[in-house]
Amino acid sequence: MFSFPRLFIAFLCVAGFAAVAAEPAEPIQAAPLHNVFKLEGGLYSGDAPEGDEGFRELQKLGVKTIISVDGSQPNVELAHKFGMRYVHLPFGYDGVPQARGLELAKAAQRAAAEGPVYLHCHHGMHRGPAAVAIVCRALDGWSPDQADTFLKQAGTSPDYAGLFRDVKGFQPPTAEQLARLPANFPEHIKPGPLVDAMVAIDERFDALKAAQKAGWREIPGHPDLQPAQAAALLWEGFRELGRDPGIQKRGDNFTAKMADGEKAADALRKILGDPTGDTPARDTALQTMTKTCGACHKAHRN
Repeated sequence: MFSFPRLFIAFLCVAGFAAVAAEPAEPIQAAPLHNVFKLEGGLYSGDAPEGDEGFRELQKLGVKTIISVDGSQPNVELAHKFGMRYVHLPFGYDGVPQARGLELAKAAQRAAAEGPVYLHCHHGMHRGPAAVAIVCRALDGWSPDQADTFLKQAGTSPDYAGLFRDVKGFQPPTAEQLARLPANFPEHIKPGPLVDAMVAIDERFDALKAAQKAGWREIPGHPDLQPAQAAALLWEGFRELGRDPGIQKRGDNFTAKMADGEKAADALRKILGDPTGDTPARDTALQTMTKTCGACHKAHRN
């Protein structure tokens, strides 16, 4: 069994992950991909590849393994067509559980032995960079400050405070802990049931109603979550549902209701994020959100 220093050095030699400077990553132009960053040697961060053009660009970069942390289903067939394989380890905008962070580190370590690794979420700005920061904390010795610097460099929104919190609080594994983790990760994970997604949306909505009662100053019982952040998570919840192919099977009316929910949540997010916004405007935006959810429940749940 390798000691941690030998494991760490071997990993660096294979993958090229080296100690980072003040600015951890190099932004690169790799159209049609967006928000792409190159870390020393073999790790890339960016948005989800789409169509032959996106996967062909990854092929040009030499990528052999794609790790997705997005909730949408990876295009495994196209990845195989261009000589790559997928690893699917999704998580939400509200944070990265320690166990998922360890799985990401293990998956990246294993993939690095085969060639460059491309790690992505949908936009390449929030969950993907958080995953990259955790991988580099686990395998490349990044400090919490270095990880935080990369999140800001990648454009990760402060609205997703849970991502910053869990990247900072991640506990890097020892060599023995990493060695004990299973290494067989799926290329795609079956999407969770719609009810789970709706429960998460309901929880965010309840938090916003509590914030309204508190005069929009705070969310009682959630000192680490601001009202604007809760609205952003609500908005992303609707966006994630909208990208789920299963939603289309529920009919045009349901799809339209989900689009209405996303639009209302976006408006609420923007108003709560505006420091000059007044209470009546915020109340009105939440009322619109309430009516939008009520119309959907009446048609499809009640």
